[in-house]
Order: sequence, then C-alpha cells, then structure tokens
Amino acid sequence: MSDIHSLLEHFKADIESVKQRDPAAKNTMEIVLTYSGLHAVAAYRISHYFYTKRLYLTARVISQLARHFTGIEIHPGAKIGKGLFIDHGMGVVIGETTEIGDNCLIYQGVTLGGTGKEKGKRHPTLGSNVMVGAGARVLGPFKVGDNVKIAANAVVLEEIPANCTAVGVPARIVRYKGKPLSELDQVHIPDPVAQELCKVDVRLSKLERQAEEDNFVKKNERQE
Repeated sequence: MSDIHSLLEHFKADIESVKQRDPAAKNTMEIVLTYSGLHAVAAYRISHYFYTKRLYLTARVISQLARHFTGIEIHPGAKIGKGLFIDHGMGVVIGETTEIGDNCLIYQGVTLGGTGKEKGKRHPTLGSNVMVGAGARVLGPFKVGDNVKIAANAVVLEEIPANCTAVGVPARIVRYKGKPLSELDQVHIPDPVAQELCKVDVRLSKLERQAEEDNFVKKNERQE
C-alpha cells in the first residue's frame, strides 16, 4: 500500500512541476492526457517499481512500450526524484545508473549516458533543480550539483559544482556561485568557442597591422 501511495505522490508532484514550468499548460486534464513527457515519467515510475521487485523483464517491457509511444527512453533502473518535467521530450535517453534529484527540467534530445561498456555506476548523478537544455549530453559517472543549468547542445564530461551554468563542447562553467539565476535563455547565451575564436581573430589582426608597420619602416630605411 505504501508503494502505491508513493507512486501517487510522485505522479502528483510531476503534474505540479509541469503546471509551474510550462506556460502553455492550461489545466490538469490537458497535462495528463497530452504531455508525452509526463506519460514517459509515469511509465518509468511503474517500471521502476517492478525493477525494485526484481521483475526485470516486466520492467523492461513497460519501459520499451513507453519508448515506442513517447520517443523517450528511461531505463527502469534509474533513480528519479519528485517533480521531473521532460519538456517536449522526443529523443531523451536516461541510462540505467542515472540518478536525478527533485524538480529537474529536461528538454528534448538530452542524453544522460555513459562513456563505455564498463559495469557498475556509469551514468551521471543530477542534483535537485537541475535544468538540462535541448540536445545536451551528460556522459559519465560524475555528479552535477544542485541548481545547475546546462545550456543547449553542451557536452558535459566532468563534475559540475552546485549553482553553476555550463555551456559549450566540452562544457565549461560560465557562472559560479552568483546570484540566483533566472531561467536560462538557450539562444542568447555566450558561446565559449565563438568567444575564443574572436580573441584569436583580434590577435591576428594586431599582428598583421604590426607586420605591415614593420615592413613599411624597413622599406623606408632601404630607400634612405
């Protein structure tokens, strides 16, 4: 009975998370009937229940059916807290040993995966209130701290401390222990690769101007 009560509590928290985070959500009925991310998480919670009872085949069948209908693959062995919102969700993959805290937000195309075929813990651990932008990859058995924001298409290969914003390929921290962050703008965000290329371009321009000046001086000296 306690297991059923826990499932219902988590399901309510998942619905409430959608209400709070998605301005397009009109009412509870719309969320329950039409949100594929919610359907995938609900199916995961049921499959995880069977997984903990060592009914592995039943658990995998449920998760694969959910994958077929939602386009979201969550292994029943993953450990997920309350209030997970998978927004849009198509192409999301969450591996077997992944751990996710409470009230996290994941966009479409995200992979929480491993980097090889090693056994044991091989997928990331996300803290609470973590946001993972569309297309991001978090790969490996490390921890992402609470309140972290990962930009769209970032590739995270190492631990990120709490209260940080990470961007780029590979991802690097661009904000750390700052003031409370607003929702991350996934479009207008500094691109670290572009920033470095810009610095190189400026330096090359300076060197070119310096070379032109040196050549001009040498030419005048020869004429004299």
